Amino acid sequence: MAKESHCPPHIRESLRAFISAPSLPLARVDSFQDDDSFLEKGILDSTGVLELVGHIEKEYGIRVEADEIIPDNLDSISKLTVFVERKTASKSSWSGSPDHLAGKPSPGLD
Repeated sequence: MAKESHCPPHIRESLRAFISAPSLPLARVDSFQDDDSFLEKGILDSTGVLELVGHIEKEYGIRVEADEIIPDNLDSISKLTVFVERKTASKSSWSGSPDHLAGKPSPGLD
């Protein structure tokens, strides 16, 4: 995904389009504001939240950990936008190599 797709306006519109799409049958969307709670307004139920997590992992190439699946991160368009921004920024700021993750020494560091 291109870097410009990680800017807040694009993230916000992409998330809104996913939640409003007919492919998410459990979403009950007439209209909602960016700060409306998905759970309080009945926009998404717990199954919809899991589908949303799968979508943002695939769309933005991030991993959502179990302890991150909380209302503070996922319960509105606004909260989701901030969460995705934070996760994509931390992903792109990491400059390690895959070898480092596997416990292999970096070249030239003997």
